[in-house]
Amino acid sequence: MPCHLHNQGCWLLGDPMCAVYVFLGYLIVSVSVGSMVLISIDRYIAICSPMFYTTRVTLSRVKLSVCLCWIFSFVHSIWVLRDFVIQPQIYYPCYGNCVGSVDVAEGAIDLIATFLGPILIISVLYLRVFAVVVSQARAMRSHVTVVSTERSQTVKAKKSEIKAARTLGIVMIVFLICSCPYYCFAVTAESKYDASTAVFELWFLYLNSTFNPVIYVFFYPWFRKSIKHIFTLQILQPGSRGVSVM
Repeated sequence: MPCHLHNQGCWLLGDPMCAVYVFLGYLIVSVSVGSMVLISIDRYIAICSPMFYTTRVTLSRVKLSVCLCWIFSFVHSIWVLRDFVIQPQIYYPCYGNCVGSVDVAEGAIDLIATFLGPILIISVLYLRVFAVVVSQARAMRSHVTVVSTERSQTVKAKKSEIKAARTLGIVMIVFLICSCPYYCFAVTAESKYDASTAVFELWFLYLNSTFNPVIYVFFYPWFRKSIKHIFTLQILQPGSRGVSVM
């Protein structure tokens, strides 16, 4: 974000660094959205199939999912920006600028991969979670203590899991608010003609990745402890992986 603010003047770092700068912007946003999708899948399994959560969500699968998220985001960003990375100067509106641009086809794929697709996946999973939580609340109000065999997988979720689902809903709303300006202008191609509009929409898009950890810090004490553990460099101490943050 500071680089983007500086980039409104004259780019002094050359074409290679310009390509790296634009690529990192695409990569980080893509990884951030991919992480939201992984969190929604995790909450879906935890609330809708709590009996199978420990067997389905293992440490090795979590590591694999995170790695695949980064690999997919890397490949996606490289493919969308392949022409720009090779010859970034052909997209500059004037000398001394560093402005990323993609063709219509690549822009449409980026729209689906980093906006419409994640929204669809998160919405479907979150609606399913919401339905399960509502049914559990009704059962509790009716003092239902015996769950039928057919609904054995929808046992009462823990309060922490319901809180996590609610937090995911807030994260999704913030994502929509921050991302809609960028993708709406991208679809209408207005950002190519108004520099001030381009600054506004990109800053909003980047702010989503800023708001996400702020939201989690606000709702989860263990997340605050983890951040403190990292920034105070305690993570570099021997045995730091065994520290309890719960």
